Amino acid sequence: MTSVSDAPAIDYDAFHHEVDEFARTQCPPALRERVRSNAKLGREDYAAWQRILHARGWAAPGWPKSFGGTGWDMRQRYLFESVMAQRDCPPQYHHGLGHIGPVMLHFGTPEQHRRFLPGILDGSDWWCQGYSEPGAGSDLASLKTRAARDGDHYVVTGQKMWTSHAHEADWMYTLVRTNAEGRKQEGITLLLIPLSLPGIRIQPIRTIDAWHHVNEVFLDEVRVPVDNRLGDEGGGWRCAKFLLDRERLAPAIVVRLQRLLEQVGEQVQAQAARPGGQALAGVFAERLLLAEAEVRAARELLLSAIDDEMNGRLRASKSSALKLHCSELAQRIIAIAFDALGARRAARFVPVADDGRLEVAEDAESNMIHNYLFYRSRTIAGGTSEVQKNVIARELFGS
Repeated sequence: MTSVSDAPAIDYDAFHHEVDEFARTQCPPALRERVRSNAKLGREDYAAWQRILHARGWAAPGWPKSFGGTGWDMRQRYLFESVMAQRDCPPQYHHGLGHIGPVMLHFGTPEQHRRFLPGILDGSDWWCQGYSEPGAGSDLASLKTRAARDGDHYVVTGQKMWTSHAHEADWMYTLVRTNAEGRKQEGITLLLIPLSLPGIRIQPIRTIDAWHHVNEVFLDEVRVPVDNRLGDEGGGWRCAKFLLDRERLAPAIVVRLQRLLEQVGEQVQAQAARPGGQALAGVFAERLLLAEAEVRAARELLLSAIDDEMNGRLRASKSSALKLHCSELAQRIIAIAFDALGARRAARFVPVADDGRLEVAEDAESNMIHNYLFYRSRTIAGGTSEVQKNVIARELFGS
């Protein structure tokens, strides 16, 4: 048997070159341009790139080889994400590969692996997350969507909120309450629910960025097979924590912030080149410089967390600190572009059509404004900044 110490050393420089050559030659130019312009990517965009990665054997950078992943270590994953960001390749859609996929690897049965993993890997199945509810967002354990056992099915009734991409998804991994007694965390179960089932209604939620990405999902006596339960009944809270602990250490977040900062700097220069805009470069120079320092700090924190993860000593507080810093930094970076564009674009980026519909412009300047508004959610999604501060405080000072 070959020990870890006997395994061949990884040539990270050669790996970096291999990934860069692939990204440069295999990402379709039209898709690259959509990423470069910071457009809102949809299912077809993500799925097209996932098919290309799947054909190369790189469908799941974070999964072990035995389940169809690459088996890469965290350093390789960081290099992969860095190249993809710099080459303006799309990020991979996270709900399948980064969220429910790893949970399924850990808690799922062999039959569930055979049933669900191939569709995640090749991009043919699309997943969304049914966690938050009215009154159960940051306090997720207060969820009330109930699932009553009826023979070989659960009968599910309730409502989910802020469900990203539910309108494009095939499946929703969903936390439901199967027991209302005892500690509230102990009565939660994780179900995999096809969104095509009778009794499901999806309603869009309009957000200030004028992009459709979040929804309400109503479930009215939806019959879900017991075979679609992931883990034990009452074990859903363990699955949810397993997901959240891994979600906050995501190399793609930091490297895409670096690319965003470069694009914002280019945007400032473009505005400065306009008639009367010569003073802009100087006005924003300090903010850009400070943002660059913060991006470098985020990268160092990420590299430290990667080293901790690879050596089995990563603590939740460091992951939460990284998530907290990156969420707030993203808002500061995009605010520079918003201020540089000014009233000339900010007040007119979503003109209203005669019939009352929003006409969403798709150009680089308008997308910066859309993203400025979209990034207001960065300090909420994936655990609010307040939640991250609580995680850090509990670990440093005790509960």
